[in-house]
Amino acid sequence: MEAEVSIHGGTPESRDLYGRIQRAIGLTERLNRIPFEERDAIHQAWSELTGTAVDATFALIPPVYSEHGLSIRVGRNVFINQGCTLNDIGGIEIGDDVMIGPRVSLITSGHPVDPNQRRKQIVAAPIVIQRNVWLGAGAMVLQGVTIGEDSVVAAGAVVTRDVPPRTLVAGVPARVLRSIDAGGDASDPSS
Repeated sequence: MEAEVSIHGGTPESRDLYGRIQRAIGLTERLNRIPFEERDAIHQAWSELTGTAVDATFALIPPVYSEHGLSIRVGRNVFINQGCTLNDIGGIEIGDDVMIGPRVSLITSGHPVDPNQRRKQIVAAPIVIQRNVWLGAGAMVLQGVTIGEDSVVAAGAVVTRDVPPRTLVAGVPARVLRSIDAGGDASDPSS
């Protein structure tokens, strides 16, 4: 994944990005009209959105929202529940065996805090979701964050910093609650 990027308005790069955003909005609108039972059609639409063939084990319940699409990579046996937002200008990498709950938001881009620059610039950094992570319902992961292998992000958490492997995090901003032992139970991500 690329490091942090900055895109200034009014540049050829920003005009190119705007075209890709329009493309992604149209493709996600079409994808979201596909009935859940039409798994092959969902796979085909996802592959068109991301520009990469999706593994047969991929499962998605529409609707899903993306403002770019071409910077999303998913591994094997990934499940994305309904109502998720994948803002991927900065890049999103989702490892094998990841479960993403309903209404999860992965937000790789934003704007500078400086009010004079806010409407003139987009800043973005990648999100990496490592193998076997579970993101609980309504969780939000912000730009530049890596969620370590086997971790759980509790429902409604807002993750602003990296999460170590085998860790349960919760809250706003998310904080480590405990480690997850091998064979241990983290069955309630809202605790």
